Amino acid sequence: MTHVVVLTTTPTEDAAAELGRAAVTARLAACAQVVGPIRSVYRWDGEIQDDTEHQCLFKTTLERVEPLTAFITERHPYDVPEVIALPVVGGSAGYLDWVSAETR
Repeated sequence: MTHVVVLTTTPTEDAAAELGRAAVTARLAACAQVVGPIRSVYRWDGEIQDDTEHQCLFKTTLERVEPLTAFITERHPYDVPEVIALPVVGGSAGYLDWVSAETR
């Protein structure tokens, strides 16, 4: 595995787009896609929450996961942001080559 998709959720579309643009500008991700609104149901501080959020999906390489995670965490509006890296187990060779080139 050499490529990953990193995801996070934010309270607003603008927050997700800002994180995405900053990560692409810093070459931590080749692409960031903002999805939403989505509905998130979760337990926080002992209570069930039901919120509207926007998801940001970052296309990157395995070697960029740690710096991207730190980048997202320090700029994120949440105290404990979701940052999850999912392995890419296959795909278009041309696209994956592009991801690698854009994150160097």
